[in-house]
Amino acid sequence: MSKQFASHADLDDKVVSFEKLSDNAYAYTAEGDPNTGVIIGDEAVMVIDTQATPVMAQDVIRRIREVTDKPIKYILLSHYHAVRVFGASAYDAQEILASRDTYDLIAERGEQDKASEIGRFPRLFRNAESIPPGLVWPTMTFKGEMTVNLGNLEVKLLQVGRGHTKGDTIAWLPEQKILFAGDLVEYQSTPYCGDAYFRDWPTTLDALSGFEAEKMVPGRGPALKNATEVRQGLAGTRAFLTDLYGAVNRGVAEGKDLKTIYREVYDFMKPRYSDWVIFDHCMPFDVSRAYDEATGYNDPRIWTDKRDLEMWAQLEG
Repeated sequence: MSKQFASHADLDDKVVSFEKLSDNAYAYTAEGDPNTGVIIGDEAVMVIDTQATPVMAQDVIRRIREVTDKPIKYILLSHYHAVRVFGASAYDAQEILASRDTYDLIAERGEQDKASEIGRFPRLFRNAESIPPGLVWPTMTFKGEMTVNLGNLEVKLLQVGRGHTKGDTIAWLPEQKILFAGDLVEYQSTPYCGDAYFRDWPTTLDALSGFEAEKMVPGRGPALKNATEVRQGLAGTRAFLTDLYGAVNRGVAEGKDLKTIYREVYDFMKPRYSDWVIFDHCMPFDVSRAYDEATGYNDPRIWTDKRDLEMWAQLEG
């Protein structure tokens, strides 16, 4: 293989930031690693996405305890990906919340995704032995919308459309206009699209734009601290998706095979986006999913650790 697989070359520790967005909202970010959101009410704390392992989650908990002693009562899974959920056991939360679609994806492909992502991200899963056996199961699910009261603070949990996965969920503080977007929005970071719905995702971003958020925690990248940065995050994500899917779609229309399309699309995207975090990791997965969608696979196929390596060898070998 001409490139190291996925994120196997990304082994350097990242600088963590824990930023206050309001008296109730914080962003835990680390130079393009998966972000965690924190919402603090008068009675309880909600954590949005848990980090990849319980050991990594301990750093989030330490920082939460520097600003509040309120119990961490709720975890929200913005979606099912292993790198987001397997820190959950560290929080000892009362409820793990997720959309019903996310629950269904865990049941359908959670075990395969766990093995796949542990194989892709050696640094993030450096302490994989701390993960309890089995999967992280939501204790409470919803369809469409749910409101959680943390004590004089209502958090709205919403499914606004398919994008990164079919189960994507956001958290919204309407009075403060702060949005926790999960991987529906990335900032200066490459969207991972291996389980995506390319044709739906731009419409979902339109729905997010309608919130007119003034601050946002994206799935990766720094916290967005004003309306201009929020618009840039939405626009950058949309541009990547439409550029990539459009290029793949053209290749399919011209009757080209997947490997030819991959090389052409990579060369097209590289000048525009190669400085974004995990670009080389994501591109083979993204083009593979875009090719599937353009050729009639409306729902993403299940990634396994074996399929990951076979695909990488085919496209990067």
